[in-house]
Amino acid sequence: MLAKRIITCLDVHAGRVTRGQQFGRAEQGELRDMGDPVALAVQYNEQGADELVFYDITATAEGRNTMLDLVTVVAERCFMPLTVGGGIRAFADFRQFFLAGADKVSINSGAVANPEVVRQAADHYGSQAVVLSVDARRSLEGSWEVYIAGGRKATGYDLLAWVERGQALGAGEIVLNSIDADGMKTGYDLEATRAVARTVDIPVVASGGAGSAEHMRDVFQQGEADAALAAGIFHSGQTTVAAVKQVLAAAGVHVRVV
Repeated sequence: MLAKRIITCLDVHAGRVTRGQQFGRAEQGELRDMGDPVALAVQYNEQGADELVFYDITATAEGRNTMLDLVTVVAERCFMPLTVGGGIRAFADFRQFFLAGADKVSINSGAVANPEVVRQAADHYGSQAVVLSVDARRSLEGSWEVYIAGGRKATGYDLLAWVERGQALGAGEIVLNSIDADGMKTGYDLEATRAVARTVDIPVVASGGAGSAEHMRDVFQQGEADAALAAGIFHSGQTTVAAVKQVLAAAGVHVRVV
């Protein structure tokens, strides 16, 4: 049995780690500064995180250069796999981050705009290196709709149909970001996560809503996720990766304990 993964996430804006709720906007002052990304990356590496995700949440030209520099530094100092996303739209964007030291590149809005870029990247780098990140919100009908542009724009795409297509295009992993749960610390969207996990045959990472180790336990045992991504509970010092893994192991969840 493969171990369940705990993934720490650094949302980077202007070279700093930030945190908000329900995809808060930088331009509206809705983000809190959480610290230096390199220092946090090293800290999580030492705590035994299974993977680190960098998201450039503004993806400006300046942000891209900042992210490339950050990835290079972190790749030199940390031994956990690195995934990078934000503003990925063309095949050349994948190449930039792989050359900087990323192990995986995550694409979101760019995949909706140009689905074939997922196939192109998977054919060249392998599916294991291509992550389809999906922002979804529950609709009035009870299903989930895919959003792009940092959760700002509805696409009309059904979540389950989109992740199924993403797998067919060659994505090797799905990250499901719940807009409703993001930053709320009330738990992951278990129903959506379970639905996605039962729709695709590739690993599913749950994102959005982690407020405790028990929430991660639930998303593994009830949501059928392969990995759980969290940010705020680690950045704030509320808990550590090692402490979460101890709780999970005690609950019978198979994790890599350092």
